[in-house]
Amino acid sequence: MNSLSKLELKIGVKFDNKDLLRQALVHRSYLNENPDFPLEDNERLEFLGDAVLEIVVTEYLYRNYPNPEGELTNWRAALVNTKMLSGKADRLEINNYLLLSRGEAKDKGRARQYILANVFEALVGAIFLDQGYEKVSQFIKKEILKELPQIIEQKLYQDPKSRFQEEAQDKSGLTPVYEVIKEWGPDHAKQFIVGVYLDQELVAEGQGVSKQEAQEKAAEAALNKKGWQ
Repeated sequence: MNSLSKLELKIGVKFDNKDLLRQALVHRSYLNENPDFPLEDNERLEFLGDAVLEIVVTEYLYRNYPNPEGELTNWRAALVNTKMLSGKADRLEINNYLLLSRGEAKDKGRARQYILANVFEALVGAIFLDQGYEKVSQFIKKEILKELPQIIEQKLYQDPKSRFQEEAQDKSGLTPVYEVIKEWGPDHAKQFIVGVYLDQELVAEGQGVSKQEAQEKAAEAALNKKGWQ
C-alpha cells in the first residue's frame, strides 16, 4: 500500500484524482528546491479550502443553533483557527506526507503549526474539488464539528484572558493584572515573560514573542493551575 493510500484511509476519502491529494501536500518551499516537480504548490487549494470550511461550518451552526450571530461567530472562530486545524492535521499524521524544503522540514515550531493548518485547508479544498460538497461536509463534520459541544461547554471560544478574568471574578472577586517580568532579544525577535496576578499572588507566567501572546500563555497556565479549565 503506498503512502497516499494510507493517508486516504486515515482521512476516510478515496480520491479519484490522486494529483489533487498530492498537490494539497506541496509547500511552496519544496518547489524552490524541486523546480521540475509536476504539480503546483498548495496555496490555491488552501484558498479554496478556507472558504469551503467556513461555509460548511457556518451552515451547520445556522441550521442547528438558534443563538445570536455574535455567539455563532465566536464558535466558528474557535472551530477553524490555526490551533484547531493544525491539531487535526497532526492527528491525521499529515506531517508524514508533507513536501517541504530541507530548511522548512527542520522547523518544528510555530511556523510548522501554520503550515499544518494551511495543509488541512488545502486538503479540504482538494476533497471538495474531487468529491463534491456532500463528501467534504462529511469530512468536516467528522474532523471539526465534533469538537463543538466541548468548545461550548468549556467556553473554549473565549480567549484564555477572557476565560481567566471571568473565572477569577466569579470565584475570587478579583480582576487579573498582567505585568512584564522579563524581556530580551533584538527588536525583530523579542521575547517576553509576563506574570498574571490576583491581588499580590503571582498565579502563573507565560512566554511569547509579543506581550499579548505572553499574556495569553500566562492566562492559559493560570487556568490550568487553578483547575478552572
